[in-house]
Amino acid sequence: MLTRRGIVRAGAGALVGLGAAMAGLAGTRVWRLAQARKSYGQALPAPDGPLRVFHLGHSLVGRDMPAMVAQLAPVDHDFRSQLGWGTPLRAHWEPDVPVNGFDTENDHENFLPARDALEGAGFDAVVLTEMVELTDAIRYHDSAAYLARWAGLAREARPDVRLYLYETWHNTDDPAGWLNRIDTDFEALWMERVALPAAGRIGAPIYIVPGGQVLAAFVRAIEAQGGVGNIANRDALMARTPEGAVDTIHLSDLGGYLIALTHFAVLYQRSPLGLPLALMRADGTAAQAPDPQAGALMQEIVWDVVRANKYTGIAV
Repeated sequence: MLTRRGIVRAGAGALVGLGAAMAGLAGTRVWRLAQARKSYGQALPAPDGPLRVFHLGHSLVGRDMPAMVAQLAPVDHDFRSQLGWGTPLRAHWEPDVPVNGFDTENDHENFLPARDALEGAGFDAVVLTEMVELTDAIRYHDSAAYLARWAGLAREARPDVRLYLYETWHNTDDPAGWLNRIDTDFEALWMERVALPAAGRIGAPIYIVPGGQVLAAFVRAIEAQGGVGNIANRDALMARTPEGAVDTIHLSDLGGYLIALTHFAVLYQRSPLGLPLALMRADGTAAQAPDPQAGALMQEIVWDVVRANKYTGIAV
């Protein structure tokens, strides 16, 4: 007969066993993250020619930024994309999950369905972009799993494909502080909750295009100086709403140029110093350009940030 004391002991034993199992799972996760982190120790070889790049994401990719990268890159650089509005990687993957804004955002000549693009193995590099708010993407849209699915699909078709996760940013009026979010989210969320678990699943690094890190470094530099050239403050990097207010997340031409430089530097592993300042938007109209002083600072900061970040695949 099981006594009350026996029941208590059995319950305590079960709790100890559960605690040990949970500790074991946590230890396994830490070990897997450590192993994934080690995979970034080997830098990618620099490309020896123009790349074909596929962008999967949303409006923080947009049409203009990839077109700017193409103008900065070697002749014959080519790109295609599949975009949405605030779209998680899960929605791009699952046929029964709607991609908001799909028809509007992909109504251009550089659109290519993502599965066709990756399964066709015609792209040298794939840049994957998760939605923000990132905590919601992780909690509700299983970010690491879907990053691994897209990256794995690309590697199945082409084992030597270069895989990237584009680190973006949250709204500039975030209650926790925009710069603070960029600083704290990088390791805690982008790496430990998204990129590293996905890299562990596919057995290969998914390198980082550190857009948020570059934005934060540049904003700190200009604001410490009270503005540089034709960029007075962070608001100059942001777009405007139809009512003329500052858009708290989407970039202006100047911000887009900074992020295009970041993509160029990571993808081609080349210094952006001396690259052209005046570029065209995707529709062929002239984009607002940084003046020489602001442009030179942008190029310098991009190169410093991408070389200092151990996840970009660039050999220092």
